[in-house]
Amino acid sequence: MGELVLVTGVAGFIGMHVAHRLLTQGYDVVGIDNLNSYYDPGLKQARVRQLEPHPNFRFLKLDLSDRTAISALFAAHRFPYVINLAAQAGVRYSLVDPHAYADANLTGFLNVLEGCRHNGCRHLVYASSSSVYGANTRVPFATSDNVDHPLSFYAATKKANELMAHSYAHLFRLPVTGLRFFTVYGPWGRPDMAMWLFTEAIASGNPIKLFNSGQMRRDFTYVDDVAEAVARLILVPPQSNVDWSGDEPDPASSRAPWCVYNIGNSQSVEVLEVVGLIERALGKAAVRELLPMQPGDVPATFADVAALERAVGFRPKTSIGSGVQRFVAWFRDYKGL
Repeated sequence: MGELVLVTGVAGFIGMHVAHRLLTQGYDVVGIDNLNSYYDPGLKQARVRQLEPHPNFRFLKLDLSDRTAISALFAAHRFPYVINLAAQAGVRYSLVDPHAYADANLTGFLNVLEGCRHNGCRHLVYASSSSVYGANTRVPFATSDNVDHPLSFYAATKKANELMAHSYAHLFRLPVTGLRFFTVYGPWGRPDMAMWLFTEAIASGNPIKLFNSGQMRRDFTYVDDVAEAVARLILVPPQSNVDWSGDEPDPASSRAPWCVYNIGNSQSVEVLEVVGLIERALGKAAVRELLPMQPGDVPATFADVAALERAVGFRPKTSIGSGVQRFVAWFRDYKGL
């Protein structure tokens, strides 16, 4: 029996891959998810089926916003490690249904913090987002940068998660690590994200929507690299930074056992380049629809991952060319093309 880890959002894209990595390393994993209908629940259920053959995996359908159920779960298992990847995702949907983000990302995360606080959790790792950098324009984005100007309510909830986590680290000495993910893609990805949307549209001959006329840059990060980073960080709980000063506060660390890391490929790639890679992988040209920038979007993301490399001796490294080929090969198989 390995050590027990709770993975929330286990039926999600990143959650499935992180759980699989932990299982192959000998951990026992309890995975929870509410299997909501933000996108096809059938895809989420198919991800869970990829994990169920592992004898040390157990799935429970639970909603993080259910305070009573989550409290009982933590009390029953007293998880030494918790990886919180459950969230209402998507920048643009937060303009449509902000209450879904308050329920999942704020109330749900508070229930996780309380569960960890009262049941001896040794390290809580949770998903933040590169969207917290908001209106920042200096690149690459560094965790030492101020992140007080979010451009979407989704980003605001992720910034709030970092603040909530810090308060629990300060008050209760709960070790907490936040992960600012940068445009994660790969097999079993999300159908609401550009990689899937472009591939599906090109394969079927439908137009692809290129916002800001495709003049957007993203730090595309392959999901296997993300899972590797998370698996390494779980065993590296943050320590108090005794040199931290309130006179010149460093946003990346604290006197509390709290820190944040960027999880990105540290390369900013133009979206039009990615479209070209998908076209070549499919052997088919895209029909392009050029559109203006959308509300809540940012023109570019680019991660400084030096702190991650110092902490665990690893930085994401899968090239965008290799990653797109792997995703398209999986997509063809999944869709039976």
